[in-house]
Parts: sequence; structure tokens; C-alpha cells
Amino acid sequence: MRKNYGWLLCLTGILFIAGCSPSSTDLDTLESDIQKKFDATEGTFALAFVSLDDTSQSLMINANEIFHAASTMKTPVMIEVFKQADEGKFSLSDSIRVINEFRSIVDSSAYKMDIGEDSQGQLYDMIGQKRTIRALINDMITESSNLATNILIEKVGAQNVTQTMRNYGADSIRVLRGVEDIKAFERGLSNETNALDLMIIFEKLGTGEAVSPEASQQMIDILKQQKFNEMIPARLPDSVEVAHKTGWITGVHHDSGLILLPDGRKYVLVLLSKEMQNREKVTNMFADISYDIYNFVRTIKK
Repeated sequence: MRKNYGWLLCLTGILFIAGCSPSSTDLDTLESDIQKKFDATEGTFALAFVSLDDTSQSLMINANEIFHAASTMKTPVMIEVFKQADEGKFSLSDSIRVINEFRSIVDSSAYKMDIGEDSQGQLYDMIGQKRTIRALINDMITESSNLATNILIEKVGAQNVTQTMRNYGADSIRVLRGVEDIKAFERGLSNETNALDLMIIFEKLGTGEAVSPEASQQMIDILKQQKFNEMIPARLPDSVEVAHKTGWITGVHHDSGLILLPDGRKYVLVLLSKEMQNREKVTNMFADISYDIYNFVRTIKK
């Protein structure tokens, strides 16, 4: 059983430990508190957390449960694009034509993206024009552009994305197709993940092992520019940097990322949901849990 007597030391003044406070908790208590939040909220939830400075400090709740990946699959797509660029297949500065016609994986029939269903509409004004691969990556990650995602998947191949995830030890992430392939969706052919696998790939990014140290840092810099920040970063101090990717569809709301503290410490946090009934409640719960994890990390002696 884990024990933490740090709060006694703080109260008695016997020993001062930086960051110590009466609210500091050990992993057992942290897990119990998070599970209570999950149990009090309608839906199915999962969490994966690991400190990159001390990997014994980790927590998994339903981490192997499979979820619709929603837009969290865009992080694996970005990694594959950087990987193929590193292999010399193309340069990130190369330009490719912006198109809006894609093929279903079910029968190769054509379908188009609906601007009304996309979180980023400006790219649709560029259809027929050229845009650099690097700019499309930024569109895909920071604004979660579905159109940019499909263009990049056509470039690198969904099967290659999945294989690279397998090579990284992420055994459950499955990138089958682009966004809005309705025929595939109706047949149950959707992109999937679990919390553990997303943790693994963000850990690779955080340790510089995703493609290369240089590529990892470039991808982290892109993820830091994420414009949807109502969950993991929402209640963290401004001095904390969060390189993350969210995802949402009906009944599903996710966040996954690498958190970088001002003192150099880093940790990965993944929060997944499905069958949720109240998006605002889940959003607030995940923001609370992110703050709880942050406070826990602060108690870990550096």
C-alpha cells in the first residue's frame, strides 16, 4: 500500500518540501477521487497518466477500453506525415492541391466534406489551389480541420498510419479511413483508440522518439498551438505548456496531450469519454481531473 506522510511534515514544520501541501495525495487516493468523479457522471470514461521523469508514477483507469478515436487520430496522422518526410518521400515544404473529393473504403464511391461539419472552414476557400504540407498539418492539428486531415491521409495512406502506431507499441489504435466516410461508419468501420495507446504515442513525442528528436519537437510545437483548450489546459497556470489534441463527435469528447511544467518536468495525460449525456459536465470534469493530476505531479520530488 502506498503511503504519503508529506502532509504531516508540512503541518508540523519538521521538514519543508517544495510543493508540499495538505491537499497532496498519493496515487491510491488520486485514483479513488477520479473514479468517484467518473461514477458521478453519465457515460463511460478512461484515463491514462504517466510522469516522464519517473514512469513509476502512473495511473490507468479503463485504459484498454476501446473508444471511437474522433479527432485524436489526427496525432497519429501527423506522426506518419513527419515519418515519411524524414524518409525522403517528400518535404514538408512541398505544396499539394487542396481537393474535396475522397473515396469510401467500402466501395471506392466518391464523397465530399461538408463545411458545416468542419471546425475550420477557411481551407474550403482554397479548393483547387495549393497549400504546403506543413500548413495542412497545422490546419489539421491546431484547428482540427477535417478537410486537411483527409488530404493528408490520402497522401500517406491510412494503413501506414496504423502500422507506424504498431511499430511504436500502440496495439489498439486503428486508423482505417478519413473523416465523414459515412458508408464506412454505417458498417462499423471507424477509427479507434484506447487511452493507453494515446499515452504511448505522446510519451514517444515527449521523449523525442517519435520519428526523431527534431521531428518530435516540431510536432510538440504544433500541438502547443491547439485552439480548443477547454479540458486539459483549462485550469492549469499560464506558465504550464500543453501540447495536445482533442476530439469530439456525438456522445464522445476526448483530450490527450503532453504537459510541460516550468521546472522542466513533463507528463502525459489522456482523457476519453463515450456514451456521455452532458458535454459541458464532462468538459468540466476533465478540466478538474487535469488540475488534480497537475497538483499530484507537483508533489513528486524532482
